[in-house]
Parts: sequence; structure tokens; C-alpha cells
Amino acid sequence: MPSTIRQIPLESATRHHAHDFHQIVITLCGSSEFEIEGLGGRVNAFSGCIVPANHEHYYSGSGHNRQLILDLPEDAPALTGEHRELVALFDAPRFFALDSALRHYLTFVESELARGFDNSATSFQQDRLAATLLGSLKARLGAEPSAAQRRIDLHQIDRFIRRHLADELRVADLAKLACLSEAHFSERFRAQTGLSPWQYVRRQRLHAARQLILQSRLPLTDIAIQTGFANQSALSHAFRRSYGASPRQLRQGGASPTLSTSNPASGSAPAAPLVSPCR
Repeated sequence: MPSTIRQIPLESATRHHAHDFHQIVITLCGSSEFEIEGLGGRVNAFSGCIVPANHEHYYSGSGHNRQLILDLPEDAPALTGEHRELVALFDAPRFFALDSALRHYLTFVESELARGFDNSATSFQQDRLAATLLGSLKARLGAEPSAAQRRIDLHQIDRFIRRHLADELRVADLAKLACLSEAHFSERFRAQTGLSPWQYVRRQRLHAARQLILQSRLPLTDIAIQTGFANQSALSHAFRRSYGASPRQLRQGGASPTLSTSNPASGSAPAAPLVSPCR
């Protein structure tokens, strides 16, 4: 499938979802808030974030804003063939700021989008524009890591956590998967995700519990046990602290919980010194 580039404003209400394609979001004017699997903060003009596929993210716009969004399926031309190394950009969520050269390129992308294309050329041109932007970002965000610095495979970690949600998960179990000592794993994991392993596991438990609450009629006590909480009370406490609503309120449709962004482990996106005017 081809890549898609679009420009939209974000609503001020906080929304959340996950999707099976990668995404780049760049704030063109105004500002926005993003949280991707616990890593997040304010994204000012000429800054952006990388949203890997299947990563739940929360987002909202602030006032009058405009976002450039690149939707990138894994089989898009911009991420396959001669561009296949660019998929490494999506190993983990990340925030970035655009330098002067990339800001100029962004102006060119906007002008190309404004021109429009005939139907046969649209998808190819958008992939060409996307590949140039991705290649430039990859060059600026760092070279291929050495073997000693290679990123932890979060997909492998996620699969293991899902299989053992009801069990007592230990950091040592996750470190063993990555062939690292517990201390080295914890340090690398926090550097890569912005969360401690414990915080990451807790987020996965909460997400799984929420899905069961919305999609099943299981008693809350059973859901708590299946997702690794000691009891229903512990589940309810975790929900109120993280979502501002109880599991019962969510099930009854009386609340639409939004994840608290006050997590002390969350990083802030870098602020750009210049702000472009909205058109």
C-alpha cells in the first residue's frame, strides 16, 4: 500500500487509538499533546513525533493548530526496496525537532500537496516525498547502533507480557529475553521507552484490562486476576489513578477515560524556537 500525506487540525478533546501502520506527525503551527505508550509531552511548531504501528497513543490539539501526518504502511514503497532501512526509525516512539533544512523541505512538501496530482501519480509522488523526509530524519536522529547499543526488541517483550499477564512478571524475566543483565536491561529499557520495566508492564496490564472491560461481560474480579492485579480493588485504584475513572464507570458508559499525562517518566518533546503562522 502507498504512503499517505495529509494536513489536518487536531481537536482539543483528548483522543486515543492504535493502528497497524507507522505514522509521523509534525506540528506545522500551534501546538499539540502526544503520549505514545507512556512517552510524551507538548509538540510545538516544527517539532514532531514518531508513532510505531500498533502503539496506543493519546493526542489533542491546542487552540488553532495544523498537523502534517504521514501514514506509512509497512509495505509502502517509502519503507521497502531500496528504502527498507528506513523502517528502523519506527523501532520505538520518539520526538524530534526540525532543523532549518528540514523546515525548508517541509515548505516544499506543502507546496507539492497544494498543487495536487492526477490519480495515477498521487501515490507515487507522496511516497517519494515521504522517503526523502524519512531518510533525512534517520540521518539526523542517529546512525545504526552498534551491537552493544542495539535496541531492545519491544515486540518480543510485548508478546511475552501478553502471554504472562496473570503471572508474577519480574524484570529478570524480561532481561533474560534481551540477553542482558537486570541492571543493564533496566537502564537500556528506560532510555529506549522513557519508562521503567515495571511502569511498562503496568501500562500493558491496564490496557488489557480496559479491553476486557469494554469487550466482555467478565466480572471485574476475574478481569483483575487475568491481567495481573491482586484483586478488584487494586484494579479500580490503578484505573482511577491512571484514567480518572473506575472500571465500573467505563463499563457503564458513564466515562471516557483519558490517560493521565502526569507520569514522571514521560519526556517532553523539544520546543522549536520559531513558530509558523497558521494559514
